[in-house]
Amino acid sequence: MTDKLIIFDTTLRDGEQSPGASMTRDEKLRIARQLERLKVDVIEAGFAASSNGDFEAVQGIANAIKDSTICSLSRANDRDISRAAEALKGANRARIHTFIATSPLHMEKKLRMSPEQVLEQAKQSVRFARNLVGDIEFSAEDGYRSEMDFLCRVVEAVIAEGATTINIPDTVGYAVPELYGNFIKTLRERVPNSDKAIWSVHCHNDLGMAVANSLAGVKIGGARQIECTINGLGERAGNCSLEEVVMAIKTRRDYFDLDLNIDTKQIVAASRMVSQTTGFVVQPNKAVVGANAFAHASGIHQDGVLKARDTYEIMRAEDVGWSANKIVLGKLSGRNAFKQRLEDLGVQMESEADINTAFAKFKELADRKSEIFDEDILALVSEESVSSASEQFGFVSLSQHSETGERPHASVVFTVAGKEVKGDSDGNGPVDASLKAIESHVKSGAEMVLYSVNAISGSTESQGEVTVRLQNSGRVVNGVGSDPDIVVASAKAYLSALNKLQNKSDRVAAQG
Repeated sequence: MTDKLIIFDTTLRDGEQSPGASMTRDEKLRIARQLERLKVDVIEAGFAASSNGDFEAVQGIANAIKDSTICSLSRANDRDISRAAEALKGANRARIHTFIATSPLHMEKKLRMSPEQVLEQAKQSVRFARNLVGDIEFSAEDGYRSEMDFLCRVVEAVIAEGATTINIPDTVGYAVPELYGNFIKTLRERVPNSDKAIWSVHCHNDLGMAVANSLAGVKIGGARQIECTINGLGERAGNCSLEEVVMAIKTRRDYFDLDLNIDTKQIVAASRMVSQTTGFVVQPNKAVVGANAFAHASGIHQDGVLKARDTYEIMRAEDVGWSANKIVLGKLSGRNAFKQRLEDLGVQMESEADINTAFAKFKELADRKSEIFDEDILALVSEESVSSASEQFGFVSLSQHSETGERPHASVVFTVAGKEVKGDSDGNGPVDASLKAIESHVKSGAEMVLYSVNAISGSTESQGEVTVRLQNSGRVVNGVGSDPDIVVASAKAYLSALNKLQNKSDRVAAQG
């Protein structure tokens, strides 16, 4: 007999806490649909009380997703919990995830509450939530650095109040696998009613051990839910990577003896979608989803793989979705074929007019490059969703001149609140000149803290995908732009970042 392991994806909540990784409602909905195709058990759609935008995103996902449980985070207070319950009303299966810190350091320095006050607050919040939704998860923030006796009291009390899942996070990534696994095991042994709830692990990657700690929490500690994100996205060094824990469980079934619902062939598609939406590029040597994950450069390795794949491959590339990355679409493809491919990719447009606009952009792109890949389609649709959202700035056209021995010059035409303007500037290179041309008119005063270029597919004909990270007045945002012309992509990315800086909606910091 095998046990079921629940995969709880928090890309849309904890992953979004990465500096600059915030997503629009439509972007979150698109990723949620892909997570549903991936057959994720629980999707943490956001933190409904943090902003109106997050509330609307949770609400939209709850109404659209039918197969996965939809979860909203909330602090341990009635306002947050009520807001979460309201956002989740349309869900087939809803979960409220409430949390409060339990470590001495967090209780004293952050909450300024006594242990007894924290215990009472935890009990009251779970009791209140249980009257609104049947599925309640309780997290002891900074649980791994909490005192065992006190944590046992808190967990026993919240289970008695109706918590159905107990999560013990390694919030700051301090744990090591054996110690963390035994910590969960000891808790489960000492809490009298521990069998009344499912135990969960939520590990951060500050020491590079989030996946190992999560698996130890399952194997040694007996946890049956892992909280993770696509590509390990998350603040600081990130979270436990969904693709890594899933393939570890699948590949080493002989050791873990656990069943999963996940459709692993959807992993690469999910990885690409999250990367292109957030601008956080996946490193080539990233396990499972990196471009080099199944590449063999060594002659000995190549020879072995040609003779028998399992000499050097413990997983098949096609099992995680690598084989289905190319689509047969080009400039002669019709609207219906394009529309079908959007549906296959989990992209749903709001109206026929939106499909027509996206199709027109697709035909324009097909005239410029002969082969169109899934990544090109996702980049095109992401760009369209941003430009259609009544943004302050929009790209129109660009011209630039550069030659050896002369200082490059660029002219950029773009819209500001619907009116066309033109900026001109010299620069150290064509990209620098183009961005300075925009800034000469906008005068945002923002500091650029990251500029990166990534080829969407593998040839010189590929679209370039540019990420620009800007910082201004304590806010950090990412802008993403794509185009076969890197200079144009850079201008689009810069304008995208400026649009996000214009959005003043404040977010409340959540659990790490």
